[in-house]
Amino acid sequence: MTKLLLASNSPRRRELLAALDVPFEVVPSRFEERAEGLSARETALSFAEGKAGEVLSRYPEAFVLGADTVVCCGGEILGKPRDAADAKRMLRLLSGRTHSVFTGVCLLGQGTRLAEIVETRVTFFPLDEAFLEAYVASGSPMDKAGAYGIQDGGLAAGYEGSYTNVIGLPMETVRAFLKEVHLC
Repeated sequence: MTKLLLASNSPRRRELLAALDVPFEVVPSRFEERAEGLSARETALSFAEGKAGEVLSRYPEAFVLGADTVVCCGGEILGKPRDAADAKRMLRLLSGRTHSVFTGVCLLGQGTRLAEIVETRVTFFPLDEAFLEAYVASGSPMDKAGAYGIQDGGLAAGYEGSYTNVIGLPMETVRAFLKEVHLC
């Protein structure tokens, strides 16, 4: 049986992929992320391909799924916050505005390269300082691009596109990729 490897340490990606009932193993990538001069779209796809490629170099017999999510608002790419102050800065920027979430998804292995960038537009409620303080103090924003999880209440007024894309793995795309290589 062909092995599927998830090149990610993200608990959210692991949960989403597990919902497909496809056997897989988690092998965190050692890919070094560098995005100088790349757009948000290019960054997401470049990092997804880099993560999958690095793991494939260690496990050439497998299929490797890599993904990377980038939040972009007003032309600024918002990665994971460095600290609580950075998380608050990002959330203030997103407050009351619409932004884009790009996830690059790449499946590599056995001569196959499937890659796509999925965009979801998310609109935030206006966020007051008391909400920001409590949300950042909860610790939830600290390991997420853009300093938020759409699944956390009180943030998103709405979205256009894939909900699971904002969580970090656009399942419609992943399912299509896995079907194409007969893993799903």
